[in-house]
Amino acid sequence: MSDTKIYEEKMNKSCDALAADFSTIRAGRANPHILDKLHVEYYGVPTPLQQVANISVPEARMIQIKPFGDSSLLKDIEKAILISDLGLTPTNDGTTIRLVFPELTEDRRKEIVKDIKKKGENAKVAIRNIRRDANDSIKKSAKEEDLSEDEVKKFEADIQKLTDKYVAEIDKIVDNKSKEIMTV
Repeated sequence: MSDTKIYEEKMNKSCDALAADFSTIRAGRANPHILDKLHVEYYGVPTPLQQVANISVPEARMIQIKPFGDSSLLKDIEKAILISDLGLTPTNDGTTIRLVFPELTEDRRKEIVKDIKKKGENAKVAIRNIRRDANDSIKKSAKEEDLSEDEVKKFEADIQKLTDKYVAEIDKIVDNKSKEIMTV
């Protein structure tokens, strides 16, 4: 008999991945997590920005990046920001880099919310695919292990409850991020 735990873990990972993805979306306020995916050439090795520089938020709409010790990294950090899809222009003063976040226009906010909802739908599809895999697995097990119809129905009902729970969780994550984006 299959256990619902492994499917619950997969569904939970889908929700976590969505939340992590949303943490990198710009909301008009400085959020250091938008730099999480940024890598800098450090002695020929692509290294996460957090490992070579101190990242701070001195003001609501500004991120400050100060390399640990080696100020020659400033050019590489600046280059990494410019070639990324952040849409921000770094200001280099010789010791630190500042990223100033412009206020988002109403149209841009609506575009971002549309993108958030699309990502939320993709996460729901992933959850439903996990449900389908679970149901396929129990039907296969039922034939091999001679499970009763009641056991199969109970498992399918449990998986459906998990699916409903995680789809609701995704809706909550999407709503929270949408509200954050639309707040001026």
